[in-house]
Amino acid sequence: MTAPEKGEPVASSPELAAALRSEIPELTQRLMAAVFTDNPEWTDYSAVTRADLREGCQRFLTRVVDLLSGKGAGAERDDVAASIGASRAEQGVPLEAMLRTFRLGGRIVWEALLDKAEDAPPGDFREAGTTMWAVIDGMSSALVTSYRNTELDRVRRDERRRHGLIEDMLAGRAHDALFAARAARELNLPVHGGYVVLVARGAAHPMPTGSETVLAAMGIRSAWHDRADSTVGLVALEHRKAEPALQLLRPRVRGRAAVSPVVSGLAELDTAHKLALLALDTVPENAVGVLVSLDECYPEALLLRSTDLTQLLVTHALGPVLALPVKERDVLLRTLSVWLGENCSAANAAPRLHCHRNTVINRLQRISTLLGRPLEGQRSYLELSLALAALELGGHAGD
Repeated sequence: MTAPEKGEPVASSPELAAALRSEIPELTQRLMAAVFTDNPEWTDYSAVTRADLREGCQRFLTRVVDLLSGKGAGAERDDVAASIGASRAEQGVPLEAMLRTFRLGGRIVWEALLDKAEDAPPGDFREAGTTMWAVIDGMSSALVTSYRNTELDRVRRDERRRHGLIEDMLAGRAHDALFAARAARELNLPVHGGYVVLVARGAAHPMPTGSETVLAAMGIRSAWHDRADSTVGLVALEHRKAEPALQLLRPRVRGRAAVSPVVSGLAELDTAHKLALLALDTVPENAVGVLVSLDECYPEALLLRSTDLTQLLVTHALGPVLALPVKERDVLLRTLSVWLGENCSAANAAPRLHCHRNTVINRLQRISTLLGRPLEGQRSYLELSLALAALELGGHAGD
């Protein structure tokens, strides 16, 4: 640069910056060369084409020069930096790589300013330096804000897509082999192999929190989905048994939860989900920390599957007893339940009922008289047990 003649005014820092506009292509080349190093963590632009990266570098440098010409006003709200941050977030470029590129660009512009201002007064250097790094800091702030907002939006979109896939599988779409293959790929689940479906309700059903990580530590893949009224977990057992996974999940249940029998592959998750819901309905709504398997409650589940037949069974098996005044009805139902639970032994039932054995026998005779048939016999035991279970499911037990 030719030194100014005596009496010729020295260019101000905004004028020096404006003089760099013609050098933007050269500065862009210098920045492109500086970006790539031997450290892959600093140069992770693998998802960005060279043309795209060059165009972004040129836009960035042009805006830096423009902001310097205007003394740096508005850098922290810069739309160019925000646009670059959003696009690189969508492409998966690490934020650290972007911030490093901005710092490199600032250094290259600063060096170019120094080359043009060899004879400028020291005060101009201070002014240009202060403005220069205020611009880079402001644009970096705009970049970070836009990058993080875009990243958050992407996570939300991915989560909505993930939940949509799970809902579709629960609705039966996994019977379509092409859909099942796509869902398995996106959710990182196997298409085939053993599965159980877990449904949790109550106590804000917090099952997803850490459940996937806990299972993954044992090599068990799973996917969790929060609904308005419940949480659903798809647990891929593959060739494992269910119990080890359930042992890990039981301590995480805060309200009530139920698990389906093992089914084969994604195509049967809709059936497994229905069976898990059926098992869950056998658990009292106020239960806390309870996880049941359908294998533990088949009689109750059968009763729930056919409510009309269940009501007829209750009426047939216990109708005259249920018609009694509440106090007497409850005593007789309690006696019958405990007697059946003690293998039809009046002697064993008496201590649990806090009465004499003869009192138990008298109550049972009263029930037999009301029903018009003996209480003994396999079929009678079965009908009475099912009827009592149905009363408990309906919340009318006299316990």
